[in-house]
Amino acid sequence: MQVEVEAADLTTTSVFVVRGGARREGGDARIYSITQQDAPHSTDVIIAQRRRLGVQAEAKPDRKVRALPEAKGKKEIVLFDAAPPVREEASVRGSIAGESVPEVKRESSGLDLRVLLKKSSKRILAVLSNLPLAIGEMFTIATLMALATVIDQGEPPDFYFQKYSEDNSFWGFLNWKWVLYLGFDHMFTSPIFLGMLVLLAASLMACTYTTQIPMVKVAKRWSFMHSTEAIRKQEYSDSLSHASIRDLGVILMGAGYEVFLSGPALYAFKGLAGRFAPIGVHLAMLLIMAGATLTAAGSFRGSVTVPQGLNFVVGDVLEPTGFLSRPTKFFNTEVHVNKFSIDYHESGEVSQFHSDLSLFNVDGKELIRKAISVNDPLRYGGITIYQTDWDFSALQVSKDGEGPFNLAMAPLQINGDKKLYGTFLPIGETESSNVKGISMLARDLQSIVLYDQEGKFAGVRRPNSKLPIDINGTRIVIEDAIGSTGLDLKIDPGVPIVYTGFGALMLTTCISFLSHSQIWALQDGTTVVVGGKTNRAKLEFPEEMNGLLNEVPELVGINDAMDL
Repeated sequence: MQVEVEAADLTTTSVFVVRGGARREGGDARIYSITQQDAPHSTDVIIAQRRRLGVQAEAKPDRKVRALPEAKGKKEIVLFDAAPPVREEASVRGSIAGESVPEVKRESSGLDLRVLLKKSSKRILAVLSNLPLAIGEMFTIATLMALATVIDQGEPPDFYFQKYSEDNSFWGFLNWKWVLYLGFDHMFTSPIFLGMLVLLAASLMACTYTTQIPMVKVAKRWSFMHSTEAIRKQEYSDSLSHASIRDLGVILMGAGYEVFLSGPALYAFKGLAGRFAPIGVHLAMLLIMAGATLTAAGSFRGSVTVPQGLNFVVGDVLEPTGFLSRPTKFFNTEVHVNKFSIDYHESGEVSQFHSDLSLFNVDGKELIRKAISVNDPLRYGGITIYQTDWDFSALQVSKDGEGPFNLAMAPLQINGDKKLYGTFLPIGETESSNVKGISMLARDLQSIVLYDQEGKFAGVRRPNSKLPIDINGTRIVIEDAIGSTGLDLKIDPGVPIVYTGFGALMLTTCISFLSHSQIWALQDGTTVVVGGKTNRAKLEFPEEMNGLLNEVPELVGINDAMDL
């Protein structure tokens, strides 16, 4: 005779009390069969998930029994009413079926360092991935950048002593002490700004690790639903009578869905890239911040004004901007200004500057030649040369057929684009304390205004016109006006990274608007139960589903659907 086996709860461990015999396993339960020939008072065995115990117990013949389909011959299972309490564990530990069981020594209950570190890392990740914290970090960075547009950057300390004195504090409290001590005079390389970038980067990485990556892993799984109730609980659900789930799969494939079948169940999705896009957005932002940090702390910058026909060495002009700046092999490159010219509007105002530049290596070989202008720089070997300004260098003058002489032009007034330059050509005794001569003034390279020894207006001449003018018995010819080009140079290794980050940001932002749609279906007899959901197109998704389900053909015969 055989009996049914029931489980007795021993604290948190499921326990079966049986006599020694052959083992059968079904699911998570552990079943043992016992022969009638076994003595009723023989040693019983308790099978537990965590430990094994040897106990003495007796069978009670008044239990209900039923036959087990797997049992053969005269076998029975005897179920005992109770298992020994936990406190008896020490007394019963010993042998099972005559075998000795060694005692297991418990490890110390001290703090496990690895567990502690794991818990700490989880707490840190939870704090960093907090959305309000990330928004606050971005707001702080934006505020610092706005402040950098108000406070002059890169000026000597005396400038801030005067402009932001304690009596003339900016916003009533921001004086030179705050500006210099906090590094606001070089905002984008200050510890505060760089620290906020690092903190924002950490928040983005924590959010990606704790939120976005798990969401993608879940979205990639093929999750079939085998319950019509679960399908009907979706955002959208419907039923198709006399329909085939395979016909539905063909329709969904034609609409761009990835379709998977498992017996009577169907799973389909599209727009999975929309789930990956937020990770791409975070990575793009990290690239932008990394490039900006490298630009702020690892680049070189410099400005120079060079007269036409002269040279300069790149390394003599550039200065490092931060602790990551490293010279390159192109520091010894020599730049030669072949020609400088200015375009003018009809009103006489300056329109554009042009500089014809050549780059030479240390051996004197020309590497590249290009005519640059504003917004059209020269780039070579990581060096970028911008056209930014101009200056009046010298005036070539012939005097009474002698010369030409180069007269240096001195700036008399510079107010934005309104500039005034002047020079002086002595006449007579140059050793006298009261030297007299001809004064020449110019606002640009187009025309020169001349004044005699008394300071009276004498005339206007254009350079290269070769038209002489007689002033106080001296014949003057304006041969040429030599301008100087104003150039800005920089070596910025962060620019390619920033451009790549912005490109990736625009691409992933567009992709993130793609809707990730999921559809489940189940063949229930001749009826197909369909349900689905989407993460973005909440209004368009039901319309799309209705259109797709209308295309599913209706089966004429009932058995047609059953045979598919």
